[in-house]
Amino acid sequence: MLRTSVATGAGAVGLAAVGAVALRGNASGSAETPAHLRGVAPMPFTQILSFDLNASGLKRVNVLRAAYEAIAEMDGGDIAAWLALGEGALPSRIDRPRQLKRMPSFAGDVLDPAASHGDLLLHITGASARAVRQAAEQALRALPRQQLRWRVDGTRPENRIEDGRGLSRNPFHFTEGHGNPATAAEITGRAIVKAGQGEPAWAVGGSYQVIRIIRLATGFWDRDTIPEQERIIGRRRNGRWLDGTPGTERAVFATDPHGRTTPLDAHVRRAVPNPRTPPPMVRRSYNYDRGPDDQGLIFSCFQGDLEKGFEAVQRRLQGEAMAKYTLTTGGGYFFVPPAGEAWLSALTES
Repeated sequence: MLRTSVATGAGAVGLAAVGAVALRGNASGSAETPAHLRGVAPMPFTQILSFDLNASGLKRVNVLRAAYEAIAEMDGGDIAAWLALGEGALPSRIDRPRQLKRMPSFAGDVLDPAASHGDLLLHITGASARAVRQAAEQALRALPRQQLRWRVDGTRPENRIEDGRGLSRNPFHFTEGHGNPATAAEITGRAIVKAGQGEPAWAVGGSYQVIRIIRLATGFWDRDTIPEQERIIGRRRNGRWLDGTPGTERAVFATDPHGRTTPLDAHVRRAVPNPRTPPPMVRRSYNYDRGPDDQGLIFSCFQGDLEKGFEAVQRRLQGEAMAKYTLTTGGGYFFVPPAGEAWLSALTES
């Protein structure tokens, strides 16, 4: 359900841990693992809420602190959640992450302004739809004077872990997640801003998050044969490569220079032309379903360098065979602060 409305509710429960929320109940990670990178597979249900903030200066920092506290309070066990900052989240006196900007409209996009961008993103994931829904309502009550710009909920069908990677099934009936890292160290290596990148000191340890609401032409897609679909994607439905290589191994496109086995315009070949050097990003996507005429993907990825991660992949995808089946209608660029409260202190003291 992607909709625009105004947040209502009473109460100011503080806003708590969004970059670090979900530091409890982590069976597969340490107590210091930020919520958005916890484990190799995200929880199966999500709600994402984007807000326009109605405060300025120090008051805006106080709103961010309140949001941080609210999220942290709901975290643990059945819920993992985090906060991410939009391009307009920070007071002008504060150095912002150098690549944080409004998401541009790429070729083929038709972005709905009411379903795109925002100052503050709350991303809530959970073990059940009910737990996520209750947590989202709690977050809304904590922000009674901030405007809800857009909201979307999603699921990960067949959410599971195989060979160390979190997999799920997308609306095109294909298994997703084979390209993600299989270890916590690899996940962190791709997703976290490191010292020496020219970022503000408070941002080191954070992640750039990209959200893309992509409507998929499922009816049009389902009229194609499965072999045609597999050549458009560049994998079998179960993740196996078209040359028969198991999905857990790296493909070698150099042995197929003319695209006889895997077409040159196949999605995976455009996105990752050399699978031995995967793009420095971690995908954590969900499906959405608003009826037979509006189904699609809530594409979500994290990286320490936006230009080398998502934007490099997006440029390579221009002209892919799958383009005629997809339409990006919303989303945005955001920055997930590092775990803990130190970043808030840095904003307050600046």
